[in-house]
Amino acid sequence: MDETEAVRGFSALGNASRLAIFRLLVRAGQDGSPTGPIGRELGIPLSTLSHHLDCLSRAGLVDQRKSGREVICTANYNALQTLTNYLTEKCCEGLHEKAFEADRAGTLELIDP
Repeated sequence: MDETEAVRGFSALGNASRLAIFRLLVRAGQDGSPTGPIGRELGIPLSTLSHHLDCLSRAGLVDQRKSGREVICTANYNALQTLTNYLTEKCCEGLHEKAFEADRAGTLELIDP
């Protein structure tokens, strides 16, 4: 995962409604949920819900499939795991010894190791 993909994923989850939708879909499990019950459960009008689901889908976090006349939405657990792995991929490696260097003014400046 590159930084652009990570930003897209975190931006999608950085909205209260989209976060609530995603958490509801995680609760729904692999079977997912039709859009109607999602909207009713969260009190989101279907036109607004559609916008939020589209954003989550573009970020790869939600999969949508047609089932008759309904659209079934499911959380994409692999995408969530990839996003989580992006945050923790260098966990506990420690900082390069010269990662931080004081400049002449005495302030700290981050130096790319």
